[in-house]
Amino acid sequence: MENVGSLAILFAFCFAVYAVIASIAGKLARRPFLILSAERAVYCVWGLLTVAASLLVYSLIAGDFRLAYVASHSNKSMDTAYKFASWWGGQEGSLLLWAWLLSTYSSILVFQNRRKFRDMMPYVTAVLMSTLTFFLILISFIEQPFKVLMAGKGIVDVGDGQGLNPLLQYWTMVIHPPMLYLGYVGFAVPFAFAMGSLITKQPGDSWIHTTRRWTLVTWMFQTTGILLGAGWAYAVLGWGGYWGWDPVENASLLPWITATAFLHSVMMQEKKGMMKVWNVVLVSSTFFLCIFGTFLTRSGVVQSVHAFAQSQLGPYFVTFLAVGIAGTLYLILNRLDYLKSEAQLESVLSRESSFLFNNLILLASCFAVLWGTLFPVISEAVTGEKISVDGPFFNRVNIPIGLGLMLLTGIGPLIAWRRSSIESLKRAFMWPALGGITVAVILLAMGIRDFYALMSLALCAFVTVTIVIEFFKGAIAIRAKDHQNLLASMIELTHRNTRRYGGYVVHMGIVLMFVGFTGKAFDIDKTVQVQQGQTLAIGHYTLKIGDVVKSQNEVYTSEVLNVEVSSDGKFIGTMKPERRLYIASRQPTSNVTIRRRPSEDLYLNFAGASNDGEGTVIQAYVFPLVSWIWAGYWVVLIGTIVCLIPSKTRLIWPRTEVVAVTGKHANIEQ
Repeated sequence: MENVGSLAILFAFCFAVYAVIASIAGKLARRPFLILSAERAVYCVWGLLTVAASLLVYSLIAGDFRLAYVASHSNKSMDTAYKFASWWGGQEGSLLLWAWLLSTYSSILVFQNRRKFRDMMPYVTAVLMSTLTFFLILISFIEQPFKVLMAGKGIVDVGDGQGLNPLLQYWTMVIHPPMLYLGYVGFAVPFAFAMGSLITKQPGDSWIHTTRRWTLVTWMFQTTGILLGAGWAYAVLGWGGYWGWDPVENASLLPWITATAFLHSVMMQEKKGMMKVWNVVLVSSTFFLCIFGTFLTRSGVVQSVHAFAQSQLGPYFVTFLAVGIAGTLYLILNRLDYLKSEAQLESVLSRESSFLFNNLILLASCFAVLWGTLFPVISEAVTGEKISVDGPFFNRVNIPIGLGLMLLTGIGPLIAWRRSSIESLKRAFMWPALGGITVAVILLAMGIRDFYALMSLALCAFVTVTIVIEFFKGAIAIRAKDHQNLLASMIELTHRNTRRYGGYVVHMGIVLMFVGFTGKAFDIDKTVQVQQGQTLAIGHYTLKIGDVVKSQNEVYTSEVLNVEVSSDGKFIGTMKPERRLYIASRQPTSNVTIRRRPSEDLYLNFAGASNDGEGTVIQAYVFPLVSWIWAGYWVVLIGTIVCLIPSKTRLIWPRTEVVAVTGKHANIEQ
């Protein structure tokens, strides 16, 4: 089995190299059969990698402990779902997943465009297969998934494995990495089209229209992956946070930021023929930031709970990034004449300028996160001392940036294209501004004095009123014409322009998430040593510490702490935080317990026995509004799906009448 898997990967590498050569040679020599053979080679690569991936997954589930990867990441006692998740739980398997997903995307793309973009597709195929070739080099010759365990001159079966890291044995980790990879890998498609467009000197924007849906889908996957990762950190790691500005967390955020900027600025190119260079740069930056994130996870240059162990992959990724970025810069600079804007910015008070400022702020955030992530590496290279940049730095920089983005989210729909008059702006801003000011006054009256919290919630109200007005204005117009009820009119309005109103739904989801983020300003936490029968007060909750119940199964030993919870003197239930020690890996974990409510979460972590052995240590938190983050994600997801639905169009066929026929010619009057 290991021989078949290794051969499948090696043959896939050969076919990928052939696809690159045949695509370019076929295009330059004008040999369609070579281009066709290259496209068929893409399908072969997918088939071979599917065989390799299937064999690895089968080995993980069946327990073929002759394979080093299986012995390191699976064991007999694990649930089948976690055995399957072991596919991406280690270095070699995750690289195979990366390659398989890219081959899947490439096959779909080649099939969809087998009769379209014939001038550009050979280069698109070559770019995708060049990227895939790089990853196939890694898993063919450096980090081999089918490497066997050797003892002396023979292969050994160790009988059982260490199992997947216990921290990863949580339901979201079965979904989170594939979603993140679907985002990471998917951004290769718009990048390949952008490069194909530059190479062939396309005069139009065909690559933009072709890849917009690809970008939106991969952005949705990336968003889902990031939020699932945040949910995993919140529920599993025990420290109570959902985002710690960890280097690998940041690496997943960076391409999401640039992709978000691209999805906004691409509308400028479609509507006005502007920002063409900007869009190519954004698409390229997104792709290379995805490769950079993969590099950070695997190179060992940064320390992270999310990163894989130290490996020798770093120089390979650096070389690929250097060559790719240099080639991309050369193409962009060489094709500047083909990327000239067809229109100019006419006024600062215009929707065009709001898109531009939105992009600038997003890129400022991207640069700040990238600088903070790389600063320890840079400081060590320059001074020999690694200086870490912690969460407060990122918060100080990104909170004002986030508020600026929220402001622009509300301003954008209120101003017109080209230019807006002062009078029209006064009318448009009156109700949204009044909504934001009203919320700020109410919060001040309630005793809230945190400046950023006040600004955030006021801006959330400002954006909400803007979005509601946009829906109501359009829906009322439709209701007056079609005599439908208001809800039906809103659905009809959205269906007529799914991209615009789906975008508003996405913005509404972001508003809900910002409300959840703002709740962080009001967190309460206590870490105390307690004994059975003691009580602990936190916020309006009273916790009565009960007994510790011990148990054991074939996977782990367990200690469960019973905690009776009362709110304002009323008993509301028993919470049971847990400590586990996994037998195979000898690794301890905490299983927190969370009482989730829209207003706040009560979060308990059983940290273990105290140092003197006389009691237990419990960490208790109250997290206001955090559930709004998860609710906001679902709204973002719904809005993204709406954006992907084709808009409803009305086709009006003109009546034609033949009025005369003379010889071969006809006069047609419409």
